[in-house]
Amino acid sequence: MKLAIGSDERTHLTDVVIEEVKRRGHEVELFGPLDDKKEYWPEVARQVAERVAAGEADEGILFCWTGTGISLAANKVPGIRAALCADAETARGARLWNKANILCMSLRATSEIVAKEMLDTWFATEYEPNEVDDICIAQVEAIEARYSDR
Repeated sequence: MKLAIGSDERTHLTDVVIEEVKRRGHEVELFGPLDDKKEYWPEVARQVAERVAAGEADEGILFCWTGTGISLAANKVPGIRAALCADAETARGARLWNKANILCMSLRATSEIVAKEMLDTWFATEYEPNEVDDICIAQVEAIEARYSDR
């Protein structure tokens, strides 16, 4: 799987996650300071989200201090369902019920152990189509379509 990974700063956590993803056999494309470019979180989020939305990356992983900004910015790109996750169970739910395609993490609040647990769950969980969640995802897509023409 090809993953687009970005952050507004390079930290021990970003390095650990990148190495862990590579160890699992995934191809990685880096953005922002992870690729030695000084860029702020909105630009990093846009680049990663556009790669995922265009199918140039299968999924994405994003980081910023709280994880909130990066997830807000990524979700502005049509077709993106970026989920700010703080633990493995939230990552599981984001994949299982929300069909999330970008995992967002807080640089401040995510430990190395929790990040690896989230990766375990993220990669092991897939969306399971069902009537309720299919309707909810369609409603999100309708909202997105309504505002993407503005």
